[in-house]
Amino acid sequence: MKIKDILLGLALLLVSLQTTNAQLGFSQEIGVAVGPVAFFSDFGQRYDIQTNTHNSGLGIGLLHYINFAYRADCNCYTRDKYFNDHFKLRTEADYHATNLDFFGDDAESNTFQGAKLRAQHGKAKVFEIGSSIEYWPLSIRSFQANGYRLAPFISAGVHYVYYTPEVYSDLGPLGSPSTTFNSFLPDPTVGREASIVPEDGSTYAIVGGLGARYKLGPLSDLIFEGRWHYYGSDWVEGFSPQQPGNPDNKANDWIFWIRFGYIYYLE
Repeated sequence: MKIKDILLGLALLLVSLQTTNAQLGFSQEIGVAVGPVAFFSDFGQRYDIQTNTHNSGLGIGLLHYINFAYRADCNCYTRDKYFNDHFKLRTEADYHATNLDFFGDDAESNTFQGAKLRAQHGKAKVFEIGSSIEYWPLSIRSFQANGYRLAPFISAGVHYVYYTPEVYSDLGPLGSPSTTFNSFLPDPTVGREASIVPEDGSTYAIVGGLGARYKLGPLSDLIFEGRWHYYGSDWVEGFSPQQPGNPDNKANDWIFWIRFGYIYYLE
């Protein structure tokens, strides 16, 4: 599925939600959030400071909320139920891109293997779309009525993920003697190096986050949040050491994303 088709489907979904939610008495919010992404993959040494700080990129998210605490059809609050006053439903479309390099002891070693590690580079380009449920410990009604300016929340959800990885070496084509790593096993079924497969693909992500909103005015908030996306694949960046028990391949790819944004209340 092409990204433009996904975006078109998202636009149609938002139009449908706007009509349906107004009829049901819900209100809506839209927003945008941007911020740095730290990509944790098989590039670089685990727990190495340079790996964690240098393998980072930038992401942007388009957000849509269903607010159960306020009714769009009458411009009034809904019935005072715990769910309505403490939960919101969020749908979003995200895009982030991260340049990846090898860091750590092996890459810094004065050996041919170290030189090949330093020469290999990658880029992970990821599009995600999905929904999350937000839980607000404090009252949403009170926050909208300026009872307090800062409101924390936690969220959890699932995303569909489409990824486009790039992997290349400064020393030559991938799979040549100058770029092949001794510890990476070949894949005889496909005739290529099993550890490097820079091909488009799709998977899912389990998403969780912690954040807060700051009330700017009756119809606008600032948002800050830290998010974890754990992917259902180890190939999001196109690289995965395949030998059993490899100490550098203990988990699938995942990211930590810090975002700042702006939310506008449609109703």
